[in-house]
Amino acid sequence: MAEVVAKLKESFDGMIVKKSSLQGVFSSLNLPAFIRDWFLKRYADKDGSVNVNFVLEKIKDVMPRKDEWNSYLDRLLNGERVKFLAKIIIDIDIKTEIITFALPDFGVSFKQTHIPKSVWDKHKKELLVTDGEFWGILDLEYKQIQNGKKQEGKISLVDFKDFRPYKVDLGFFKEARKNFEIDEWIDVLLGAIDYNANGFKDENQKITMLTRLLPFVEERLNLMELAPKGTGKSYIFSQISKKGWLVSGGVMTRAKMFYDMNKHQDGLVSFYDYVALDEISTIKFPDIDEMRGAMKGYLEAGTYNVGNKAGSGKAGVVLLGNIREEKMDVNNNMLEELPPLFEDSALIDRFHGFIKGWDVPRMNEDMKVNDWALNTEYFSEIMHALREDVIEKAIVDELVEVPKDADTRDTKAIKRIATAYVKLFFPHWTSVDDVNKEEFKKYCLDRAVEMRKIIKTQLGIMDSEYKKHPVQEFKIKGE
Repeated sequence: MAEVVAKLKESFDGMIVKKSSLQGVFSSLNLPAFIRDWFLKRYADKDGSVNVNFVLEKIKDVMPRKDEWNSYLDRLLNGERVKFLAKIIIDIDIKTEIITFALPDFGVSFKQTHIPKSVWDKHKKELLVTDGEFWGILDLEYKQIQNGKKQEGKISLVDFKDFRPYKVDLGFFKEARKNFEIDEWIDVLLGAIDYNANGFKDENQKITMLTRLLPFVEERLNLMELAPKGTGKSYIFSQISKKGWLVSGGVMTRAKMFYDMNKHQDGLVSFYDYVALDEISTIKFPDIDEMRGAMKGYLEAGTYNVGNKAGSGKAGVVLLGNIREEKMDVNNNMLEELPPLFEDSALIDRFHGFIKGWDVPRMNEDMKVNDWALNTEYFSEIMHALREDVIEKAIVDELVEVPKDADTRDTKAIKRIATAYVKLFFPHWTSVDDVNKEEFKKYCLDRAVEMRKIIKTQLGIMDSEYKKHPVQEFKIKGE
């Protein structure tokens, strides 16, 4: 690892942070990894060390806790201007032309707030970054706002700064990747998401863990994973990127997922890079038929129709569930504990691949990174930028020979997964001439085929018709 760290410092100067056991202190504050690394980077010395007490005080100054919100309200009511880092949601009322915001972490609703036109005009570009939740540095005051013939007290946004510490330069990132061998790069990626490469038994364990990142780098990549408890599924999908959404249990409706006809509001798939349904066996779907119909259309083409509303999204849908040891066999029915919504082979067929989560070790202290690593915030922005990169798809299309009798969905799924692997592992490949075909086959194509085969095997268990159309062997052209 010493050689990898040396290359990291040389290749990514300014984009790395020293992650250590101190992270446990910050995790107790329930900080997402991308926020934590921002603080570590900002207040670390040249050796990467931080004064923990100083940083904790800075966090308290910048990020109020939920139980401190009333004190902030008191300061606002006393005429004080307050500034802090938080999640915000914007709402535009077409009828009244009034623009408001909500602060989900503090229970502040749109009815309690106001954004003056001058502030909106100044920060419109930043505030329209997404229609969902996003992080920003808020400057607030309490003001009396004229509402018809009466005045109402509102929390007013008087200044705003989008939380984007890094300007992403994909060209720089791709060039830096050239300095690493593939085994080194795999270790770099693990460090970027807070894992110590030395804590894994073998390369397969490492790659299975990193496979969870494929929906972060490829648009509309739909995956399912079943894994034992304690293997870090929730952490990856909730803490690494601010551009994804994790749903843990509860109720999921078509309105929330796709489009709310009552509120005339788009759903989660329109706002995020992925929507991960965690603890899938505990999620309730009130109207199975309407959700199934919308889900099928979206998973197939990225579009949905709800009433008179036709919409689209770029989010991948990821199913995450726990699995008992006796069920860890791809040749047996592993999906029987999924909610009734998924008792439909045509719906399962629209998921591109399956992650064998039991190949990921249960979390232990040895797996926590304790050295220099890519800043998680920086890496999450890179992954988001890679989603729109089209070079990798062109490379895969040119490399892969599609079997004559290949099923169309199989072909689409395998190419999409292989493309995501190229973005993750080999972003420095800019044409087929750059490709190491042996590495492409081992790390991208073969794994994509395996992930699709598991889906097809499960489909065959659900419906014998699918046994007639097994996944063909995909090869590299000319080999």
